[in-house]
Parts: sequence; structure tokens; C-alpha cells
Amino acid sequence: MRNRISIQVGLSGYSFKLQADGEERVSDWMSAERIFTTPEFQKRYDEVELALFTPKFTLIPAQFHHPLHARKMLADVVSISDDDVVEFAELPECAAVLLYSNTIGETLSKVLSESVLTIGGERSKPLPEAYYLLKKIPEITDYNKIIASYMDGWLYLVIAQGKSLLLCNAFQAPDFTTAEYFIFMAMKKLQMNPEVSSICFRTRLEEDQEMSLYRYFKNVEHI
Repeated sequence: MRNRISIQVGLSGYSFKLQADGEERVSDWMSAERIFTTPEFQKRYDEVELALFTPKFTLIPAQFHHPLHARKMLADVVSISDDDVVEFAELPECAAVLLYSNTIGETLSKVLSESVLTIGGERSKPLPEAYYLLKKIPEITDYNKIIASYMDGWLYLVIAQGKSLLLCNAFQAPDFTTAEYFIFMAMKKLQMNPEVSSICFRTRLEEDQEMSLYRYFKNVEHI
């Protein structure tokens, strides 16, 4: 088994999932000042995955992508400033390109990128949380695939049926009840029944949040 670490970074701190020596461990959400004393960050790994909770993204069909037009296409969908750096990541399995900006007023992702390295000494580029939600689609065997993260007042939501991607978006949700509203609104518009569906979260849920979802969904999974 390859040793890998998956780190999620937001404005309020970070957490990580460690897969090493045949074991898997998920950390609590930790504040930024603990970064230099986290022993797991002093090691090197076969794979380092670094996800940033940025709501500044949009997914476009690959045939419509042109690097010179990326800023304008992103600005048509989300609010970005002149100082925001716009980048893109290709998702060939979705026949799409994710346009995004990691400029959200934090520096933690840059520090982690420079300090948590692969065995070969390479840095891992921070990519949007939405990118990793999309990457999880093929791993889910259910026909209805609902994958979400909730952090810093934003819900990140991807929905697919079979091999067809139906939704990839972020919704501003100051509390989890509002996040649930957006989940059910999206499923209703897509004519999907939560009672026969599982929902998968990449972020950790509080016990009351998980129990609330269990009232509606067949199952709640952590991935």
C-alpha cells in the first residue's frame, strides 16, 4: 500500500487523512498555528493531495476551454477581483476543465505545499476541493452519486447518475440546515429520491449533522 496524505485547507485551519503502513487515520480540524508541530507534516509520502476550500470555481466542457479566456469565463460565474490568480485543472474523465482561483485570503495552503513533500521531494499543487469531489465519482458504485463537503460557511456539492455528471457547484450556507436545504433543492430539481440514495461527505460531520441526514438518506458515508 502506498503511503499517502490528503490535506484539506480552509480559512479556519486544516485537517488530514493519513494512509500509511496499512492503516488509515483522520485528524480533527486543527488551527493554523499547529502546522509546524504536526509530526505527520515532517515526513515524506508517495502521494500528497492538497485540497483548498475555494468557492471560486466553475466547470466547463473541455471543448470550450481556452487558457486565454479562463479569467473571463470564471468572472462570468463567480466574483473575482483583479488581483485573483485564475488557474485551471483538466478532468478528462469528465471531459471537462475546472477553472478556479485559490486567492481567498489565506497562506496556509502555500506553506503546506512547500513543507509536505513527496518521497522524491516534489511539491503538491493546491487544487480546489471541488476537483477532489469530482475525482471521487468513479469510486462510488451507487447509481446516484451525491458527494459533498461543508466548511467555512460553504457547501461544495457534486451530483452524478451513472457516468453522467449533473451538478458541480458551491452554495453559501452559514449553517448546516441551510446546507441541507441546498442539497435537497438540487436533488428535487434533478428528480432524485434521497430515500434510495447515499450521500458521501469528504469533510467530517458533527453527530447531530449526520443524524439529521440519516432522516432523509438511505446512508451517510465518509470518504
